Formats: sequence, structure tokens, C-alpha cells
Amino acid sequence: MDKLLEKISQCQICKPHLPLGPNPVVRASEKSRILIVGQAPGTKVHASGIPWDDASGRNLRKWMGVSEEQFYNADLFAIVPMGFCYPGKGKSSDLPPRSECATEWHNQLLSKMPNIELTLLIGQYAQAHYLTNRKTTLTETVKAFHEYAPQYFPLVHPSPRNGIWMRKNPWFEEEVLPVLKSRILEVL
Repeated sequence: MDKLLEKISQCQICKPHLPLGPNPVVRASEKSRILIVGQAPGTKVHASGIPWDDASGRNLRKWMGVSEEQFYNADLFAIVPMGFCYPGKGKSSDLPPRSECATEWHNQLLSKMPNIELTLLIGQYAQAHYLTNRKTTLTETVKAFHEYAPQYFPLVHPSPRNGIWMRKNPWFEEEVLPVLKSRILEVL
């Protein structure tokens, strides 16, 4: 695993397409029990090199019911986004994660993590990559989270920008988050 993570840290595959240059942000251990697959780092995470080191990360940890110490313990949580580097800015938000990372690295990482019991799929890109039977919309996929258990748990992105979505979908906090917290505790 250490050799693979070192190789990933030196990755230059997308260099010509990355406005801030490569800075792969990944955490994993052969002992990891929960895999978190998100989108791609934002500018703050790109600068710090610490995954989910922003308001979205605080929300995610709250949703999961885990401490910062637990979250950043790679023996508990592997953090492997769809795109490992900041992809750049689009019209209203960051660009989608570049596809090269998942193609090049995900299977190699997964093959070295035999203890993964639960994979959180955060956002449409992770869900599209990992779920062969996802629903028509992200909302429908998240609402049908039970259908993907016990291996996968689809989630909406925990960005503060998703406040409107959260208000329109109160079932998420009422029905989904308690099950998520329970499942996290069960695995840990």
C-alpha cells in the first residue's frame, strides 16, 4: 500500500488539465474499514492536502457521527475521491472530477483494502461509477439507500450549498442520517 500511495502522490496524468497543478489528495490503509468516495478536492483541500478539510467535511463528519480523530484515522476510513486533484472552476461550481483517477487508481487501491465493509458514495460521480443499478436522479438514488446495503451507502454532497436540497428533502435528515450513523458505528 505504501508504494502505491507514493506512486499516486507523484501522479502527473492530468497535469496539463489542472489549473493549480497536481496535488493528489488520498488517504488509505490496508486496514481501512470504511471507504469514502467523494468528488474531487476543492481549492482549500488542494492547498492543505487534507481531505474534507472544509465546511463540507465538517458536515460529513457530523452526518456520520464521528470525531475528526476517527475520520482521519486511515485504519478506519479510506478517503479516495473520484478525482484526486482540484479540477478547476466551472461557471457556478468546481468542474467535475477528472475521470483518469478512477480509471487508473481505484481498482489498484481497492485490491489492497480487503477489510472495507462499507463504501460511502458521495455525489453523482461516485454513484455513477460504483452503482450499476442507480436511479434516474441523485435524489432517488439517495432515497433508495437501503437497496444498496450493506456494501454501498449513497449520499448527497454535504456542501453547505446543498441547503436548498436539504430543506426540500427533510426525509434525508429524518430517515437517512440515523441509519448512516448506526451503520458507521456497526462497522467501527
